[in-house]
Amino acid sequence: MASLFLSAAHKSSGKTTLSIGLCAALKNRGLAVQPFKKGPDYIDPIWLGMAAGKPCYNLDFFVAGKQETIDDYCHRSRDADICLIEGNKGLYDGLDLDGSNSNAALAKSLHSPVILVIDVRGTMRGIAPLLIGYQVFDEDVNIAGVIANMSGGKRHESKLQAAVEEYTDIPFLGALENSAALGLDERHLGLIPGYEEPHSRQKIAAIASAVSACVDLDQLLEISRQAGAVEPAALPLRQKAEFKSLRIGIARDRAFGFYYPGDLEAFEQAGAQLIPIDTTRDRALPALDGLFIGGGFPERHAAELAANISLRESIRAAVEAGLPTYAECGGLMYLSQSLSWNGANHAMVGALPASSSMHEKPQGRGYVKLAEIGDQHPWMSPGHSAKTLQAHEFHYSSLDGLPENSRFAYQVCRGAGIQQQQDGLVYRNLLASYTHQRNTRSNPWVKRFLGFVKRSKLASATDVVNAL
Repeated sequence: MASLFLSAAHKSSGKTTLSIGLCAALKNRGLAVQPFKKGPDYIDPIWLGMAAGKPCYNLDFFVAGKQETIDDYCHRSRDADICLIEGNKGLYDGLDLDGSNSNAALAKSLHSPVILVIDVRGTMRGIAPLLIGYQVFDEDVNIAGVIANMSGGKRHESKLQAAVEEYTDIPFLGALENSAALGLDERHLGLIPGYEEPHSRQKIAAIASAVSACVDLDQLLEISRQAGAVEPAALPLRQKAEFKSLRIGIARDRAFGFYYPGDLEAFEQAGAQLIPIDTTRDRALPALDGLFIGGGFPERHAAELAANISLRESIRAAVEAGLPTYAECGGLMYLSQSLSWNGANHAMVGALPASSSMHEKPQGRGYVKLAEIGDQHPWMSPGHSAKTLQAHEFHYSSLDGLPENSRFAYQVCRGAGIQQQQDGLVYRNLLASYTHQRNTRSNPWVKRFLGFVKRSKLASATDVVNAL
C-alpha cells in the first residue's frame, strides 16, 4: 500500500495545510486517497476528510493500543490507492520519553515514508543540520522527503534547495510560500471546523492548486511506493446488528460536530438508526430511544441555542422522563443551566444542576485515564465489572455550582475531568462527561451505550404493561 506520513520538526509548521492540499491534489488526479490523523483530534480530520472525499480516521496508540491501531489502518486502507497520514506535534514528540507514542513510532509501525514539513521562516542553510539531526536521531525512520513551508519566495526557495541537496540525501520536494490566502482560521481550540467555515470548499481548492504548483507530486507518488507491507493481526472490530429497533438522536449542526467516523459506523453496524438533530433549528425531539450529544463549539452559537427554547424544553423534559442520554464536553455544556462567555450569559437546556463557564486558558487537555465507579455508572450491565478507560479531553470551560451529592461514573486517574478528579456526571439516565471516548476493542462504548438504551426501553415497556 502506497503511503505518506507528513510530520514536522514542531507543531504549527503547516502540516495540516500541506496535508489538506495533498489530499485534494491527489484526489484531483483520480486517486482514491485515504486520510488518517495521528492522535486524538476532530477538527483536522474534518478538513482532511473533506479534501479527500473520504472519512478521515484517527490512529492513536494510547487510546486503541498499538496492534489495534495497525489493524484498523490496514482495514481502512483496503480500497485506497494511497494513504496519507498527518502527524501531530513534531516527528519525535509524543507522550513518553522513549518515543513509543511518537509520530516516528507510528510511521515505523506502518512502514510509511516520512515527509518532513519544515517552517523555514528565518532559515536558509540551517535547514541542512536540522534534517541531518532528524535522520541520525533514529535511523530506522525513513525520512524520504522534505517540503519547505512559509518560504519567502523563489530566491529563498532556491537557497533552501541548494543547502538540502548539498549536505543531505533527502529529496527536496518543493516549497509553499507564506500566504495569508492559504491560511486556515483558528480559534481557542485550534482550526475552525470545515462544517462551520462557509467557504471551506473554495479554501481547499485554493490550497490544492498551490500545492500542485509548488510540490513535485510525481516524485511524491514515487516516494509513497517505498512503503512496506503491513499485515493486520486480527479482523476489524464489528458490532452485531443486535440493536435494529433503536432510534438514537445525534446532534449534528454548526454547534456540535465532534464525532469519530468509526464510532458512527459502529452505531450503524450494531443496527441502530442515527437520527440527526439540529439544535439551532429543530423545535422538538422526534420519537427516540436514546440521545447522543457530542462535542463542538456551543459557546460560539450560544445565542442561537438559547433562542431555540422549544427544543431546549423538549430535551429537558426527555431527560427528566428518563431518556438514555450521553453527552461529551460541548454536549455537557449545552445540557447545563447556562453558558457564560465574554461577559454574556445564555440559558441552556437545564437538565444538569450546574452552569458552565468559559475561561481564557484550558481547564483540561490531553489524554485521560478513567476508573469506572461500578455502582454509579449507568451503562454497567449485569455480570460485568468496572474497568479503566483511556480517552482524551480538551476544554476551556468548567462546570460550576454542582450540588455536593452529585453522582459521578468515573474517578479520574489522569486528567482533570469535571471536579476533584471526578468525571461522568450522572443524572437519571443521563451520563455527561468532559471526556471524549473512542470506540475500540478495549472500550466498546457504543455497544455499552446501546445495551443501556435497550435495557431502559424494555424496562419502560414492562412498567407500562404492569400499569395496565
